Amino acid sequence: MRLVVDLNKCQGYAQCAFLAPDVFAMHGEESLVYNPHAPEEQRERLARAVAACPVQAITADGLDGTGGRGADSAQEARDAR
Repeated sequence: MRLVVDLNKCQGYAQCAFLAPDVFAMHGEESLVYNPHAPEEQRERLARAVAACPVQAITADGLDGTGGRGADSAQEARDAR
């Protein structure tokens, strides 16, 4: 899976770091650091993190298992909340 975070959109709410701490972390109070090549075993946590981003700054290629963007999986995770 490949992650991209639009750091211009990111407001540092840290929902992603809370939901997928092995992939996302806050450096200081406002800077996000992340692994752009997340491990497959983080798929469920990543779907939740993508869905939880209040400003929708995170996209994940391959999150849905097809190699495409994870929009459907992210929407399903949002709907499950």
